[in-house]
Amino acid sequence: MANEYACKKDNSNAQPCRETRDQLLPILQRVQDEKGFISDPDMQRIADRLGIHPVEVYSVVTFYSFLNIEKPGEHVIYVSDCISGVMAGSDRIVKECEKKRNIKVGGTTEDKNFTLKKTSCIGMFEHAPAIFVDGKLIGNVTLNDVDGIIKGVENLENKIEQDNSGQKRQGPVIFSKLE
Repeated sequence: MANEYACKKDNSNAQPCRETRDQLLPILQRVQDEKGFISDPDMQRIADRLGIHPVEVYSVVTFYSFLNIEKPGEHVIYVSDCISGVMAGSDRIVKECEKKRNIKVGGTTEDKNFTLKKTSCIGMFEHAPAIFVDGKLIGNVTLNDVDGIIKGVENLENKIEQDNSGQKRQGPVIFSKLE
């Protein structure tokens, strides 16, 4: 049986590719789900499999902040740095995370427990500043919330409550665990 991923640009008898360039992102997501990151050899194999240049694969991996080229910590904290997040104080949240865990953005703690990353959008404009950690979206994060979140206080109940004026209560908002 011919290699199912044999892609040739000429008119040889190679079997057509079953996976094409448009499936690059789902393939990258599968590799990351399995290993936690996408290594250089992984990128080369994927490029060969899809018949594209490895630089194209690398450019996609490095474009998306949720894809990793190095093994991340057990918990990855993504802080949204979209314009509404920055205006609401996401830079202060990042600095607080850095201070609490002695870590820099893009880095992993020595104990390999936490990785801190910035991301351009997690769809939480209305609840900025927001973070995404362990599959949970958390909005309206304050400096006081950071320590509790880092210490694993992830079982907070949904804190969106209406007060007497009908305004949403401020405070951390845990939306859902994404699976």
